[in-house]
Amino acid sequence: MNSPATALAPPTLFSVIIPARDEEESLPVTIAAIDKVFQREGIPHEIVVVDDGSTDRTWEVLNGLKKNYPSLAHVQNPGPHGFGRAIIYGLNHSQGDAVVIMMADCSDDPEDAAKYWLLLCQGYECAFGSRFVKGGKVHDYPRLKLLVNRLANLFIKSLFRIPLNDTTNAFKAYRRSVIDGCRPFLSPHFNLTVEIPLKAIVRGFSWETIPITWRNRQFGEAKLKIKEMGSRYFFICMYVWLEKYFSRGDYHRQDDRL
Repeated sequence: MNSPATALAPPTLFSVIIPARDEEESLPVTIAAIDKVFQREGIPHEIVVVDDGSTDRTWEVLNGLKKNYPSLAHVQNPGPHGFGRAIIYGLNHSQGDAVVIMMADCSDDPEDAAKYWLLLCQGYECAFGSRFVKGGKVHDYPRLKLLVNRLANLFIKSLFRIPLNDTTNAFKAYRRSVIDGCRPFLSPHFNLTVEIPLKAIVRGFSWETIPITWRNRQFGEAKLKIKEMGSRYFFICMYVWLEKYFSRGDYHRQDDRL
């Protein structure tokens, strides 16, 4: 990991990007929890929920929640749809100079998101979490998915020779300059969760990792289908790997900290 870019000014607005497809039951709990923690910690924020083609009452629920949560800035992705496309749409429609990607199912802990904010304020350009370091926790993780997760992350860790052991987890935070420095994004699906952090690392942005907690969803069904994503994860990993070893630094960050 790189040292923090201490010359950078602290961010002024934290945009929470939440892709949501058929999450009418989860969203009230998720938004309430995020807003409560951020209000308590004095974190200026907006909650950008992207309705990604829901067929249930997700949009109606969001309209109702707006009355109680002025920080809620929900939008509808007109399509094409997909987890990665929803996140990109949210990034494009957010105002913050820092962003954090969180799940709609309340699996990510807002307390950890607040810790991400502090890392960014300390000068780091990326804040990553790991469920699998000392202090990290997982609750009710399906055994098969856990096994596949650990194997995938071991592969990525070895391929890129990095200490990060939870790259596939979407729950990460970035300064806006990192997001802009990693464009264009190629991943329309869950593989975006590895494209952004790997590009950020390869392109030289500073980052730090903290232990985080993950809880399995209480409502609805998981959207990630392992059998559909293997080749897509592999493709994006190899794409960024080729950039790391063969691009001769053409996409490396421009050091504007001095």
